[in-house]
Amino acid sequence: MAPSKPKGGHASLQGKKPVNTSKVKRSVTNNPGRIRNKLKRSEMYGKYLLEKKAQKRQSRIQREKEAEALGEEAPKRAAPRTLDNTRESEATAVRPDDEEILADEAEDEFAPYFSDEIRPKILVTTRPCPSAQLFHFISDLMRFIPQLYYYPRKSYSVKEICTFASNRKFTHLIVLSEKSKVCNGMLISHLRPSTAANGLGGPTAFFKVSNVIPSTDVPNNGSATSHVPELNLHGFTTRLGHRAGRFLGSLFPHNAQFQGRQVATFHNQRDFIFVRHHRYVFEEGRQMNKETGKKKTKARLQELGPRFTLKMRWLQEGTFDTQFGEYEWFHKRKEMDTTRRKFHL
Repeated sequence: MAPSKPKGGHASLQGKKPVNTSKVKRSVTNNPGRIRNKLKRSEMYGKYLLEKKAQKRQSRIQREKEAEALGEEAPKRAAPRTLDNTRESEATAVRPDDEEILADEAEDEFAPYFSDEIRPKILVTTRPCPSAQLFHFISDLMRFIPQLYYYPRKSYSVKEICTFASNRKFTHLIVLSEKSKVCNGMLISHLRPSTAANGLGGPTAFFKVSNVIPSTDVPNNGSATSHVPELNLHGFTTRLGHRAGRFLGSLFPHNAQFQGRQVATFHNQRDFIFVRHHRYVFEEGRQMNKETGKKKTKARLQELGPRFTLKMRWLQEGTFDTQFGEYEWFHKRKEMDTTRRKFHL
């Protein structure tokens, strides 16, 4: 007797999802981006990611078993490929012991600050009509950078403020801009005349500011003291990077008071300069040193804040002058950012 057909015909005609009666489970081997149906593509992409994750986990377990079986003869773990270690070679990259670079830096505009012959004195102001939120960021900067003085902007232009600050022996000027009550730009101008700049001031740089986190929002934050912090400039590997790093380093006095145990860090990674403020402390650990018989000493860090990120947009010779000033470097995104592995600092 022949089996009777279900009422209404096939299951798909009854508005039901068809069931895969085959026992073989098909694997998604290729990225399903070619599938035109959005819902099906999304479903298959989820399966593709799960299978990829499972294969990665299986290969990791297999490598661990092989390494455990081989013991000391096991091959070293391969370094993961990142944008940093696969970056394109830059023609202006310099070595730390390059004598030509060291000779240039010994005679540039920032050499008196790094040799502690001159202590920086900085004037900070804002855009016209700033919001109240910007003043919280200014108060954090005043605890972060020593010898930082705030003056209200009022209706003065930046060139007038440069003249005002130079007459009162300020060495740097910082102008903060904002959008939606959050700081989004920082203009820094070096005002002190120097022989390296033909008896004029400069340079002037503009940085885009992002990811601003005030001191009060930093997890487990501490309170900064009035001690002069130590300075840590890291990751500036090109000639332009050295210049930008020394420019930021000239904002700080170079007579660090080590009893304060505070560190100001400018860490360059992929042309983003991460700014951090920490306090370090040394304490005894639990593990014993077999050679000395004493407990090992370990270091802990406590972040003080603020926390923000800088990205340099342009560097100009002399003090601020957008009409007649000459640019040393200007970031042209469409021409310079042709690949993700190309970095300038």
